[in-house]
Amino acid sequence: TKDFAVSSRATSTEELGNPVHPGTRRVLDRLGISYKGKFAQQITRKECDDADLIIVMDRNNRRNLAPFIGENGEKVHSLLSFASLDRDISDPWYTGDFEATYKDVLQGCTALLKSLTK
Repeated sequence: TKDFAVSSRATSTEELGNPVHPGTRRVLDRLGISYKGKFAQQITRKECDDADLIIVMDRNNRRNLAPFIGENGEKVHSLLSFASLDRDISDPWYTGDFEATYKDVLQGCTALLKSLTK
């Protein structure tokens, strides 16, 4: 059995303290996925140091991580790279398409989990 500890963190300060976006809540509610008590928190240097992997959704996240990463750059991977895709997660902030984002995240997470449990 393999155990995993997973956390989600912001790489910028734009949404800090905000709850899950209403568009995301609609998708999660439909799927029965809880988001109770979740709100945006910024990643810390210690979290980067302690993490085995740091997964980013897009190139902006990777760029925003620079002040937190230090010597940990080899830990940073794009989520969709685990699905052998060389593109960013569809960002609903710009597209308004929360379903497309969910599908991207599901595809990436499924491939990530498969790679971790081989």
